[in-house]
Amino acid sequence: MRAAVLIGVLALLAGCGQLPEKPAGSGTPPSPVVVPPQPPTPLQLPKPVPAPPLALSAPAIPVVTPAAEAPAAEPVLTLPPEEPARPVPVAMPWLKLVAWWQLPGWHDDDLTLAWPAWLQSCRGLRGNPAWSGVCQAALQLSALPESGEIRAYLEKHFQAWQISQSEGGGDGLITGYYEPLLHGSRVPTARYRFPVYGPPEDMLVVDLSALYPELKNLRLRGRLQGNKVVPYWSRAEIEAGAAPVRGKELLWVDDPVELFFLQVQGSGRIRLDDGAGKNGEIVRIGFADQNGHPYHSIGKWLIEKGEITPDKASMQGIKEWGRKNPERLPELLATNPSYVFFREMPNPAPGQGNGPLGALGVPLTSERSIAVDPRGIPLGAPVWLSTTYPNARETLNRLVLAQDTGSAIHGNVRADFFWGFGEEAGASGRRHEAEGAHVAAVAAGLPYHSERQVMPGRESRLDFSALHVSPGSRYGHSGLE
Repeated sequence: MRAAVLIGVLALLAGCGQLPEKPAGSGTPPSPVVVPPQPPTPLQLPKPVPAPPLALSAPAIPVVTPAAEAPAAEPVLTLPPEEPARPVPVAMPWLKLVAWWQLPGWHDDDLTLAWPAWLQSCRGLRGNPAWSGVCQAALQLSALPESGEIRAYLEKHFQAWQISQSEGGGDGLITGYYEPLLHGSRVPTARYRFPVYGPPEDMLVVDLSALYPELKNLRLRGRLQGNKVVPYWSRAEIEAGAAPVRGKELLWVDDPVELFFLQVQGSGRIRLDDGAGKNGEIVRIGFADQNGHPYHSIGKWLIEKGEITPDKASMQGIKEWGRKNPERLPELLATNPSYVFFREMPNPAPGQGNGPLGALGVPLTSERSIAVDPRGIPLGAPVWLSTTYPNARETLNRLVLAQDTGSAIHGNVRADFFWGFGEEAGASGRRHEAEGAHVAAVAAGLPYHSERQVMPGRESRLDFSALHVSPGSRYGHSGLE
């Protein structure tokens, strides 16, 4: 309203003429001339010109009118903006615009370690024109930009938004995950007798977004029973043979607990036995689908039953319990009804990264990729993570990329930190559970959009949630909490 009033006042002032000046001279004033009285002439003010409306959303599509019928255009006073308008959050108390220098450790992180991950995000976002500008600008930098050059690029092309929980508070849960290595075979043997299944053909995926757009991130899994859709088989039912998974075995592994945690992580590598008891090729497998049942913690179940103490609720502790109680191991694993199906993955092309594929469809980068809830943070976006190292007070402040999701990753301030491949990464991933906060960086001038609320800005509204490939590619936690 202030801009509209200002424009109206300026228009009125521009239409008023100067008052006539007093004639110059110092002699005797001339004799007055008697003029018959005339009626006063009313002051002629120009017709006020209405101010152009303030655009708070996408510009309306213009209506084309034939030239012969078009009225003559009236002059409109326009004022050039002093600086480009910036998006303003509307009814989004969980977002706060902050300055880059306010981020803890912003000038200490070696951003060259995050740069390859950002280029991977650009690969995953190349089908979305909203990100094309910032990604093109990234390609204009030198082939191996220095940390200062990357920092200047981010400060120029992005805005930083402090993320808070919807119910308030800036701290959330940060956990870790990794890519495990298992031992297996392509054929069952006395040692390798636990199957890794691909998706069964009778499992239905029900997408309700056509009827309920607000549910487009939710997909129901089920099966047909007569003419009804019922929940798909649980873990216990699948392992008891109820599901038609015979013939869907991809590989066979030697440890049921390792297989369970492979499902928790969502991807991994299996070193094949060459038949002579030696290590052969390594096969990569990734998330294909899930049976639709919720995840239940087996570590928590053991603690509640008094079987182990909380300090023993690790993968090693659970494996040790299983070795001592082999007859009860199926009972333990069945307490988690969720079951993950896999697919065999090709090895990445040279130069494309060596990590597993995340939900964005690009390889994850060790210690620079995280899984997020895409309803709060758009996939592909740079995120400043502020937390601590596993079981330590040492701060962990660094730039990471939102490139994955997980079925247990719910909330604005909730992230799963990808530690990488192998046992060392697994040691960190299994122990990582800490409080933390993060700041999402969105391209400057673009409206921050989540599934719940929209921020108007200079550009058209963007739907970041459409970027992700699958809504939950993993459980998204250590599996022990």
